[in-house]
Amino acid sequence: MTTSSESDDVGENWAGTYRYAARKVVTVNSVDEVANLVAAGGQVRALGTRHSFNDLADTSGTLIDLGALRFEPTIDESRQRVTVPAGMTYGHLGRILEERGWALANLGSLPHISVGGACATGTHGSGSHSQNLSAAVCAVELVVGRGGQLTLEEDDPRFPGGVVALGALGIATKITLRIEPTYQVRQDVFTDMAWSDLAKLDSIMDSSYSVSLFTRWNGIVDQVWLKSRVRDNNAEPARPSEGATPAANKVMSPASDELDNTTIQGGIPGSWNERLPHFRFDETPSNGNEIQSEYFVAREDGLAALRTLEPLARDFAPHLLISELRTVAADNLWLSPAYERDSLTIHFTWKNQPKAIRQLLPKIEEALKPFKARPHWGKWFAADGTEIAALYDQLPEFIALAHQLDPDGQFRNDYLSRVLGLEQRT
Repeated sequence: MTTSSESDDVGENWAGTYRYAARKVVTVNSVDEVANLVAAGGQVRALGTRHSFNDLADTSGTLIDLGALRFEPTIDESRQRVTVPAGMTYGHLGRILEERGWALANLGSLPHISVGGACATGTHGSGSHSQNLSAAVCAVELVVGRGGQLTLEEDDPRFPGGVVALGALGIATKITLRIEPTYQVRQDVFTDMAWSDLAKLDSIMDSSYSVSLFTRWNGIVDQVWLKSRVRDNNAEPARPSEGATPAANKVMSPASDELDNTTIQGGIPGSWNERLPHFRFDETPSNGNEIQSEYFVAREDGLAALRTLEPLARDFAPHLLISELRTVAADNLWLSPAYERDSLTIHFTWKNQPKAIRQLLPKIEEALKPFKARPHWGKWFAADGTEIAALYDQLPEFIALAHQLDPDGQFRNDYLSRVLGLEQRT
């Protein structure tokens, strides 16, 4: 049964740092209910697990909560694919796949995020050969403008624009992902690596299946997390640098020394879905009370980009909880921040100090401008539509596709107008 609540009950994002402005939120239980809501007209947007830090998912009309849109994932073993409800979290999906002997190639740091929301925003994990989560998609089912329904398959010329779509084309209800046989992963943590060791950034990032570097820009890399797929010999991972020290104990949340919410470390093998994420599915991830920003630069420019930011560290370090460096392999999705370039991602988890962060972001983005840094769509950034347009060659094709699938502009909002230049309609 569909239920709705008025705007006073629409609520906030997961971190409590953004309050939605929609008039109401409607929780749906079937694809037909989604189609009927869209067919009724007016502004609508999909709401996943509320992990965006900006107004990307908001609307002046109705938010459609996909969390109750549940059906049993369907595994096609011969094609190695699984079809899931878009509102399902990676945590739930991971458990189901692992029980049946299957796995995904990669996961983000939070298993709490929904498949639909993560894929729509180009969210990622880490790994020199691992693409972002959207690149695992091989089909997406959408409720498009006026309540129509459409499936985009990989052989459809519109498909590269239909995955990382920011909700502009419609409401994704089902997503099909590539899977592979299950595997185990070990997670080893090293501490206190000298900042000067980043001169060997490429070899460090290539040293394991998934590598994350955590720093507070204070002259050291506080933590290096290596996630290795367990092979027959289960060899010890190579030390990322001579100065890095194996962690003596399990490290707490990188964003808070007081939160024990991280997945099992110490080189103990475990299932892929319980090691690839940084944070446990049964705990609140990261710090919780925070704002996030992230920028993708070409991997070949990674070290230069870090050196360019170093002079700003004195300005932004007081407002920082932690910064994380990861790598993402290139893909061909039009609005993916890793579109056609292997990338280094520079992530900032900020204290909940919005005024200070708004003042810092233009300075950071100006420093990164020579590297054509692409911001993460679901996190805080200052760039406007003109600046974003210069970063995405396929943006005109995407805007044309949005007009085709949403002729009345039902899925548009302030964010899409400001960031992509998609005009709003009433």
